Formats: sequence, structure tokens, C-alpha cells
Amino acid sequence: MAIGLSEEHEALRESVSGWAERFVPADVVRRAVDSETEERPAFWAALAGQGLLGLHLPEEHGGSGYGLLEAAVAVEVLAERVAPGPFVPTVLASAAILAAGGKAQKAQAELLPGLADGTLTGAVALEGALTGEWADGVLTVSGSAGPVLGGTLADVLVLPVTTGQGREWVAIDAAAATVTPIRALDLTRGVAQVELAAVAVPGERVLDGLEQAAVRNLAAVLLGADAAGVAQWCVTAAAEYAKVRVQFGRPIGQFQGIKHKLSRMLVALEQARATVWDATRAEGPELAFAAAIAGQMAPDAAVQCAKDAIQTFGGIGYTFEHDAHLYYRRALTIRALLGASADWAKDVAALALSGVSREMHLELPEDAEPLRERIRAELAEIGTLEGIEQRRALAAAGFVMAHLPRPWGRDAKPLEQVIIQQELKAAGIKLPAMIIGAWVVPSIATYGTAEQQERFLPKTLSGETMWCQLFSEPGAGSDLASVQMKAERVEGGWRLNGQKIWTSVAHVAEWGICIARSSSDGPKHDGITYFLVDMKAPGVTIRPLTEMTGENLFNEVFLDDVFIADDLVVGEVNQGWKVARNTLSNERVSLSSGAGGTGSSVPDLLGLTGRLGRELDTAERQTLAHVVAEGHSINALSLRVTLKQLAGTEPGADASVRKLLSTSHAQHVAECAVDLLGSAAVTAADWKLGDAGYWNRAVLATRAMTIYGGTTEVQLNIIAERMLGLPRDPEPGK
Repeated sequence: MAIGLSEEHEALRESVSGWAERFVPADVVRRAVDSETEERPAFWAALAGQGLLGLHLPEEHGGSGYGLLEAAVAVEVLAERVAPGPFVPTVLASAAILAAGGKAQKAQAELLPGLADGTLTGAVALEGALTGEWADGVLTVSGSAGPVLGGTLADVLVLPVTTGQGREWVAIDAAAATVTPIRALDLTRGVAQVELAAVAVPGERVLDGLEQAAVRNLAAVLLGADAAGVAQWCVTAAAEYAKVRVQFGRPIGQFQGIKHKLSRMLVALEQARATVWDATRAEGPELAFAAAIAGQMAPDAAVQCAKDAIQTFGGIGYTFEHDAHLYYRRALTIRALLGASADWAKDVAALALSGVSREMHLELPEDAEPLRERIRAELAEIGTLEGIEQRRALAAAGFVMAHLPRPWGRDAKPLEQVIIQQELKAAGIKLPAMIIGAWVVPSIATYGTAEQQERFLPKTLSGETMWCQLFSEPGAGSDLASVQMKAERVEGGWRLNGQKIWTSVAHVAEWGICIARSSSDGPKHDGITYFLVDMKAPGVTIRPLTEMTGENLFNEVFLDDVFIADDLVVGEVNQGWKVARNTLSNERVSLSSGAGGTGSSVPDLLGLTGRLGRELDTAERQTLAHVVAEGHSINALSLRVTLKQLAGTEPGADASVRKLLSTSHAQHVAECAVDLLGSAAVTAADWKLGDAGYWNRAVLATRAMTIYGGTTEVQLNIIAERMLGLPRDPEPGK
């Protein structure tokens, strides 16, 4: 999924991509690589003619009147082709000039039209040792700045100057400066050192009101989009190569090591995109927070993806003739220009510790208000009820699992689902705690008989019936198609014999969903039947399994000649795998949506830091920043998934990446907390024993999150095969 989400953004991306395919083919890039001096690329006029230089500028200045997000969409696409030339430096320069205050209107009117139509090129110095003195409305500037991306080709230079009033920014004609090219690591875009010797800058060229933070934020967004484009090429090119490169008799993309490497690359790419996208939307104090996270994550993602792409390509990827090193060089350059991720992490930690966070607001269309009013009225009536009566009313009205078809849900489309969640929260109404029942209901609603639905769904939806899941066996964990529990046909039903393990809440559940092998003929996915088991039936033995926390949530369950009537078979006999897959899909969504009841969240972690009674050292702040940034990226991914669903399209990689990240995020939060506690972390793992006991319990409990609901390794395989199209693992024995 690209940075932009809307239909308009997708259309823009396709347009820019089609243009780049025609005007920036591989030979154009190679000519730039081989050239001894940097020149404006031959496609510059055509690029300007497409309006790409002014997407973010107001129409009064010759732009298209859009915003930074649209500019980021174009930057990402051109970076995928490692396009040479000063596109990004020019867009950054015009964005910085536009961000200046009212007194810069003359400079804006003079410079922005030329930067928008391509007659002028621009560049911004993110670092500099320039000083200036004011006299008679003129700022005299001396010193040096650099390295400046695109400085060699720039007509307009935006430079930071230290004056008696603090840091100010100026926009000068490059002809007034001495610009010296520097041999660049990036062979497709040049950098330069800029020197000024008593250059007189008139007051109208001083960008009044432009702050260092604003320029830094703009750079994080635009160079972050540049980094996302680099990472995109690396992921796509490496995945395509892995599909066709054969070693040891099969494509290397079939080896799990390569699958997981490429899946991790995709995860890093989608995190980069999500954080850059969110930074284009943020305002006020939240902008600094969102931009710092983008600056921390996006360049690192590009560098990591480029390194892993070269590793995937092997020897050919290390040659000068292959393009991989061009993307690696650009990724390293972006990170060097923006500053080390550790510096951005310092900002993230400081902002988070001072109480700054980023709320992911979802703006809904105005025509949603009538629907909201109806839902609010229904919930107001239900809100007058209490206890079981309220839970039954919620279930009867379809609010508990609103996406299900009536009468079990409301057949609610994504918009209605979002509004329901918002109104439930506003009304202070909590849905029934269904636990495993949340996975059971969709399967019975889809595959169950009318009698089964009437018998089980109302009380499950109201939270009155508790379920457990009898899927895993000692020899069949993630590989559930290998279940061996036997289901033997008898008069009026079936006899089940075998063992199930890791069965959550089996000791208190009234019913269980169970898959068992009813036939050994055909492929292993066939011959499985899906049963409903009365957990109090004769022959059912439940033995608690003590977890590492010392608690007993899991169990092993033995079924010895347990009779299951025919009317407790869900779906067709021997076709239970289809039903089980439905259950598993809901399980993975549920388990990946949060901390699994451990309380391991970023707000909890920040609360702990406030109670420590000391300042965090540099290493601790770095770790904290990484955890905060990861949590933010998950929230951004979640919002992107919702927005795609509201638009009626599939969420794509965002959903899979969010699931994977969510399972390990709570672990990272708890690990960070335990590290902060220091020697106090010798306290027993018991939430009753203060912070130390609470977080020790969390650090133990969260170890399960990357195992149940589909292990991390299985999730990585799913991403590799379904999102990247890599070949499936070979069948055993083949």
C-alpha cells in the first residue's frame, strides 16, 4: 500500500508512475550515474509540466492547491525509480518558503511560482555555521552550510542563519554564494558545500516566522517519503528475484529464511509509510511528535530494506551493474542528511515524557450524522438497563458483533461499525466479554444450522455461555491440519478420542469447539470435521496447565469415548477445515488487537516513568523512543486499515503488518518497563506487588502473545506468501 490512501491519491500515484516509466527509464538513471558533473535531467521540463513541483503550493503561487501529502505521494513514486535530479530539494525549498510568516509574502510571491513551474530549482541546508548581523533592514551573512542536497543545481538556497535574535532563515539567490560540489555517496543526486562572504540579504528575503522545527518537520516528511520509495523498490525487486532464483532445486523464496527476511522488509516499509502519512496530517504539538517518529523510522527502514535486498540478490546484488547499490547509497544519504535515528529518538522520548501524544482521529462524512443519531437513540434506551438485561439487549440489537448478518449482527458496513464503537464509548456501555466466543459466533453464524444458531448464538453474544477452543494437539500446534484426534461414526453421532492442549479457559467453559479427524482419505486438510463439545459430557477430562506466571489459564483436555450427536456437527462432515479457517481468522484478529489483558501499553509505560523518581539516561530514552514509535506506527496502520475499509477496498499489507507488530509490541513495552525498574525487578511476578510485580507479571505473560493465535513465524510466512507472492512451503516428503 502506498503513502496515499484515497482514490485521488491512488490516481495521482498511477499518473506519476506512468509518467516516470516513460521519462525515467533505467538508461536515464545510468547516464546520471556515469556523468562527471551533475546537470538538470532531460525530463525536468516534462516533470514541471506535469505540475509535480507545485502539488503542495497554493494556486496563487502557481501550484495545484493540494498539500504535503500529495507531494509525498509523488516523491515516493519517483524514489522507486531512484530518479536523478533536484525534485526533492526543490519541493523542500518551496515548502519551507511557504511555511514562513506574513512578512515573507514578497519572497513567496517572487520565488514560489518559479519553483512550481520548474524555471527555478531550490535546495535547503539542514545544517550550517552561518552568522548574520542586521543593519538598516539588511542582514549581512557569512559562513558556510552543508552538505546541501541539490545545492549544485540550485537557483534558490534556503539557509539557516544565527543572529542576535536567534536562528533565522533566508532565501538567497545561489549566484550570491560560492557553491562547491562534494563527491556524493548517492550517484544520482549531488550535494554541495555553500559559503557566503558578507552577502547582503534584503529584509524581504528573510523568511520571517520560519522556525527550525518547521523545516526539520518538512524534511522528515519529504525525505521520509523518499526513503519509503527506496524501500518499496527494494522489497518488490527482492521478492520478484526470490521467486525465480533457483538454488538447491527450488526457488530461494521458498526457503523460510528468505521468506522471513522479505516479510520483515515489508513490515519496515509499511511502518515507514504509515508514519510519513500520519506526519502529513498532524498539526500543532502533535506534528513535532509525528514528524520525529517518521524521521526515526523511515530512513532506517530504507537502509535496512536496501541491505536485505542486496543480501537476497547475493553476488549479483553487490555488482556495480546492478541497481541495488544505487538504492542503498540513496538510503544511506537520506539518513545522513536527516540525522541519525538516535537523534530523532531523543526528540520522541522528550515529547512523550512531557505528555505529548498523537490521537488518531477518524473524520467521518457529514451524511453519517442521521445514522449516528439512530444508533445513539438505540444505545440511550439500552443504557437504561443494567447487568444481564443490558447485555441481552445489546446482543438482540446486533451491537455485539455488528458486522454479522441479521439477526446475529446488524449487517453493518464499516462506517456503521465505526460509529457504533464511537457511540458505545461515548455512552460508557461495555460489550459482553465473549473471549473465545468471539471466534465461535462467526463460524456458527456462517456454517451452523438454524437450530444451532438459535441454540447457541443468543447466549454467546450476551456473554452467558463461555466457550473454549479444542484445536491444538501435542503434535499439531500451528499445523492444525495434522490433528490426530479420532472421530468415529456411531449410531446417532460420533465418538471422539484423543488429547487437546493449550486450551484457554477450558476449566470454566461450558462448551468447546473441536476439530477431529473423521477420515484419513485424501489430503490432510480433508477428512476433518468441526464439532461442538459439551465440556461437562462424560469422558471429558480437564487438567490445568500452569503457565510461567504461575497462573492457570491454559489446560490440556482428554476426550475418551465422548459422544457427539449429529446435530452438534457444524458444516459438512469431512469439510471442517473450512469452518476452522473461519474461526482462526477471527482468532488472529482478536489476539492481535491489543495486549491480551496484560495492560502492557505505552500509556502504562509512560505512567511508570513518572513514578520512578529519576531522570532516564540516554540508553533508556532510546529504548523508550523505539517502543513509543512502534506503538504509534501500529495506531497509524490501524487507522489506515479502517480508512481503506470505509472506502470499500481491502486494507492490503497494512492489516497483516498491524497483526504481526501488535503481537510483539506488548512484549517490547513490558521489557522496557522491567529494564527501567532495575534491581527492583527481582520482585515476584504478581500484579498485587506494585510496579515491579505488575511489570514482571506482564513480561512473563506477554511471551505467549507471539505464540498463540498463530506464531510470529507462521505470520511471517503468511505475509510472504499472500502479500509478496512467494512460493508456498513444499509439502513434507516432496
